[in-house]
Amino acid sequence: MTEYSLPVKGMTCASCVARVEKVLNKMDNIDGVSVNYAMEKVTFKGENIILKDVAAAIEKYGYELDISEKKEVAGSSESDSNIVLKDLSLAAIFTLPVFLISMLMDFDFFKNFWTFSQSATNLILLTLTTPVVVYSGRRFFKTAWTNLKHFSAEMNTLVAIGSGSAYLYSIYVTLFPINPPQHVYYETAAVIITLILFGRWLEFRAKKKTKLAIKKLIELKPESAIVIRHGKEATIKIADLKIGDIVIIKPGGKIPADGKIVSGYSSVDESMLTGESLPVEKMVDSKVIGGTINKTGSFNFMVDAMGDNSVLGQIIKLVEKANETKPPIQKLVDKVAAVFVPVVIAIAVITFMGWYFIADVSFSSALVYFVAVLIIACPCALGLATPTAIIVSTGLGARKGILIKNGESLELAQDIDTIIFDKTGTLTEGKPSVSSFSSIGYDKKELLKIIASLESKSQHPISNAITQYAKAEGIKIIDPELFEDLPGFGIKGMVEGKSILIGNKKLLAELCIDYREIERDFDTYADSGKTPILVGVDEKLHGIITISDPIKESTPDAIQNLHNAGFRLIMLTGDNYKTAKKIAADLGIDEFKAEILPHEKTEEVIRLQNEGAIVAMVGDGINDSPAIAQANLGIAMGTGTDIAIESSDITLVKGDLMGVYNAIALSKLTIRSIKQNLFWAFIYNAIGIPLAAFGILNPMIAALAMSFSSVSVVTNSLRLRSKKL
Repeated sequence: MTEYSLPVKGMTCASCVARVEKVLNKMDNIDGVSVNYAMEKVTFKGENIILKDVAAAIEKYGYELDISEKKEVAGSSESDSNIVLKDLSLAAIFTLPVFLISMLMDFDFFKNFWTFSQSATNLILLTLTTPVVVYSGRRFFKTAWTNLKHFSAEMNTLVAIGSGSAYLYSIYVTLFPINPPQHVYYETAAVIITLILFGRWLEFRAKKKTKLAIKKLIELKPESAIVIRHGKEATIKIADLKIGDIVIIKPGGKIPADGKIVSGYSSVDESMLTGESLPVEKMVDSKVIGGTINKTGSFNFMVDAMGDNSVLGQIIKLVEKANETKPPIQKLVDKVAAVFVPVVIAIAVITFMGWYFIADVSFSSALVYFVAVLIIACPCALGLATPTAIIVSTGLGARKGILIKNGESLELAQDIDTIIFDKTGTLTEGKPSVSSFSSIGYDKKELLKIIASLESKSQHPISNAITQYAKAEGIKIIDPELFEDLPGFGIKGMVEGKSILIGNKKLLAELCIDYREIERDFDTYADSGKTPILVGVDEKLHGIITISDPIKESTPDAIQNLHNAGFRLIMLTGDNYKTAKKIAADLGIDEFKAEILPHEKTEEVIRLQNEGAIVAMVGDGINDSPAIAQANLGIAMGTGTDIAIESSDITLVKGDLMGVYNAIALSKLTIRSIKQNLFWAFIYNAIGIPLAAFGILNPMIAALAMSFSSVSVVTNSLRLRSKKL
């Protein structure tokens, strides 16, 4: 199935979101529809989708789907904001005199120099108000008419009915005056439209700020690069860069793509992607990341990934994906929004009928109360409450090296009570090295050649450490005749006609190879926190290799912070029991399980879940992927394998465990912000609608409150940007 993420224009509130989703969900071949009001995007997937038909379906309701190839980042364009500002400026120019004349007519000092009669004044007010309603307010009436044709309603309907009712009633009173003279409500119609436009313009500006996180990530990409082609330097556009190009990076230059340094030396500022404040030293064979900034030195590197396949490209895709999905809390809001406008219209009609027929007030007074109910209702704030908080928080997370896959993961992280850690590459550096190597009844160099030759076919970090150790010892590596990986045990194969086993005690015991003569040495190594690896040749024990993998510098503090926060911490590892016990003790992890196979990690996650625990699994390797996928929340180290990252809900770019603590803290901050937003969104309506219905709230005050409800929600979300993780 193909997935689409396209900009959609014309949405003004949460009711619009519900309508677009409803229309698209009814279409054949379309599934997984999700509309983000703050990002002004719709996401859906399906097979054999004709985008023109999709665009036509929602265009009937007054919405515009952009199906062009151009990649949009920030929903509404700058021109949309400028159009609103233009309409607002015109409305303000005409509304100010309408408001002043209407308000001052009740004061004697004004009547002394205002020489026009009531009838003439009404005609002047009509002349001034008409441009506001007909031109500046045209968007409301156009959309309301489109909705009416499809028997639907949303925020524009409320504004159109409210301001239109006041305007038409005032025209009737002006053209067909009666005695005693009736009050006109031109100022109500004009002020409502002006204030709603003002609120919408502020909303545009506020939403633009929420999208800055994604825009800043995209702006990290430089526009050009200096490459060596045909032996000469040439400056080219990024779009013309190719895999394999040699790129020259000078001091202060921005790195245009991912690659590996082929010459030179420097330090690189990677803080914009990893959150790491200190520059990282780079030399030949070091990996560099597109979007990062070179400091003092210069170097050349070969491009091996760019665009969406680069680290920066993947980060941008993950952040956008997170903003396109909805957390569970938003689903409740969507249900409320779907019925919000019809309910408000019903309340407004009941209010009018109650005042006019039961309370026996004048038609004009009942109309004012009717208009006030319509105008105070604000589904805009409901639509902005959740997505704006998620946009800001995922952007903040990305700047700190925390990539969140979707809104559901962000919401779930706050509920985690149990955290499981893999050991190698998660708690430790994941860069093991050989501490010692002993042969037993075998030529040492010959044994090392056999071991390294077999290990050269494995991708495991320990295998790489042994291979590098052998190369440093001047050992020539040859191709093995057979190789087989045994996850959780080790490897086996055949080299120069000899049957080779390399792994843990379980592997040798499985094949009945006696290792008792070195058991004391094995335990000594394990007790010191090293990992002993046994070597069998032709069904006899002939060697022992010890591997050391230091604990990451940040791990102790991260574990301590998580402990203090009350989390249950567990370590699961395939390493031997004594090594695991030593590392768990050093870090203060109370629970651990050692010598377990990959599928047993998954089984342990399931066991804990069955006990009622909400589990996060933190790992970096292929063998961690099933457990990461099974956990309630999967967290992958960005320094690990692609499959582990793909299986996870959150990726830590730096591979730093402090990211686990920060991700959970970010989740709590975000959900708190969402709840605060929803409180403000609902409280405006919960208080305002009854006040308006009981005739206590002036329609102009209602319009002002409606406008600022959306702005207050977005402003509250923007506060997340200042939070420190």
